[in-house]
This record gives sequence, C-alpha cells and structure tokens, in this order.
Amino acid sequence: MPLKLIIPAFPEGGEIPREFTCEGANISPALDWTGEPRDTKSFVLIMDDPDAPAGTWNHWLLWDIPAAVHSLPPGYKPGHLGISGANDFGNLGYGGPCPPKGHGPHRYFFRLFAVDLATLPVKPGARRRELTAAIHTHILAETQYMGRYERR
Repeated sequence: MPLKLIIPAFPEGGEIPREFTCEGANISPALDWTGEPRDTKSFVLIMDDPDAPAGTWNHWLLWDIPAAVHSLPPGYKPGHLGISGANDFGNLGYGGPCPPKGHGPHRYFFRLFAVDLATLPVKPGARRRELTAAIHTHILAETQYMGRYERR
C-alpha cells in the first residue's frame, strides 16, 4: 500500500476551513497517514504555498517524527514531537494560510516524506533549503494532500 496522507478537516483539493488560517485560530489541522515502507525510520512534513507572489512560501517544517507515529493532533505545537523548522513567517511550527487579498485562491500542499534516518542532520529552526538537502538521498516514499484558501 502506498504512503497516504489524510486531513479529516477538509477533502483533498477542498477549501481549508478558516480556523486553520491567519483569519481564524491559525492552528494546524489534524493529520493522519498510513502505508509507509518497511524501512522507514522517521517522517518529514513540509507545508507550502507555490502560488505566493514572491515564490513558494513555506508554512510548516517538521522532521524526525518517529516511524511509529501516524498522526498529528489539531493545534500541534513545536516541542511535542519531532523537530520544528522556521517557516517563512519567521516562526517555528505551523503558520496557516494567509494569502494576500485579491489574489484568488492559493493552493497549500501538505507533503509527507518517509525517510530512512531516525534523526536528520538538521538543527532546530532550520529553513526549507537545509531540510530539503538533508532528506534528498534518504526519501523512501512521499505523498501530498492539497487544500485551497482565499482571503476575502
């Protein structure tokens, strides 16, 4: 069975509820996943917006999620599980969708990677470039789940 990510709060390709955005409570949605390869040692989560005016905007970087873990609760906070990186808002942890008004709906991709290392050689607070370089040759499987959001 291939790696699969599910976000119960909204359907694949559907609208992300306001509570998970900067116009709401700005908390992360619950995530569930299954189907990782046998040799998986940990998971990496990256959430980004490729439709941002200045280029891809990173909303969430989380790595060293133990292989035995298959979900994250809503409102996940850094320090509870795994290692958090700095999003493009300059904060650790999740930063919800917050596209500029009048730019139409943006797509938000939650990307989950199964990797063959339990601990990545990446320091807490790292940026996307460092994380991407660290997992480059260690990805066993990947999946994604997309939601949309537009500020009105």
